[in-house]
Amino acid sequence: MSPEATAVDLVFKALADPTRRLLLDRLREHNGQTLRELCERLDMARQSATQHLNALEQAALVTVVRRGRERLHYLNPAPIHEIQERWISEFDRPRLRAINAVKNQAEEYAMSDAPTSVPTYVYVTYIRASAEQVWRALTDADLTARYWGHANVSDWRPGSPWEHRRADGSDVVDVVGEVIEAEPPARLVVTFDDAAGTEPARKASVVTFLIEPHQDIVRLTVTHEDLPNQAMHDGIAQGWPAVLANLKSLLETGEVLPQAPWEMHRAHA
Repeated sequence: MSPEATAVDLVFKALADPTRRLLLDRLREHNGQTLRELCERLDMARQSATQHLNALEQAALVTVVRRGRERLHYLNPAPIHEIQERWISEFDRPRLRAINAVKNQAEEYAMSDAPTSVPTYVYVTYIRASAEQVWRALTDADLTARYWGHANVSDWRPGSPWEHRRADGSDVVDVVGEVIEAEPPARLVVTFDDAAGTEPARKASVVTFLIEPHQDIVRLTVTHEDLPNQAMHDGIAQGWPAVLANLKSLLETGEVLPQAPWEMHRAHA
């Protein structure tokens, strides 16, 4: 059995259990919960919750981000996104999109009086590369221009500014920010402001890149926090998987994907 088939089997096995689906629902409602918080919401013993979370982690449906002494659990949309793209989206996309639009509108009306919060976005990918190669791919302006279509420009020292410049020759800057933490080749934290100079001013969001090597591969976790609204969350939920897929292709094959992956979403929108 191929590694890909094994990974898919783990996802379907994890999703087959109703308790695990309930855990994913709770994380979808409120991402970044501790084990204690999940147990309280589900009225479940810690041992049982731990076993279910371990299965979800093995299937890459949940990822854990350490904050000090706490372990925060986040829903990782990548495996479900891959299932959707492989088995669902190509078969009946227009009808499913219409049904989903009606469902979303109904939910919007039903919850219009309730306070809403924008969840933190977390994405995990595994790359056959060294930690140093991944760090360079994130911080080298020429490399980011190849797989992102923008050059990320900075000296990458804490407190320094950084710019996300278009690589089409216009040098237009679409995102600006500040380097908060830089610990090569393991951790990079930056502010992310895609609305600089607009009124009313809004607080910049924060992106954390965590690079964890294991033998010949690296686990790259991207955490995007302090999002200003649901629209930005929905945008980066499409953008980050596309950018990171291109980065992965470049590091593993030496070439980016044949077509810009973010254009695929626009073509099917």
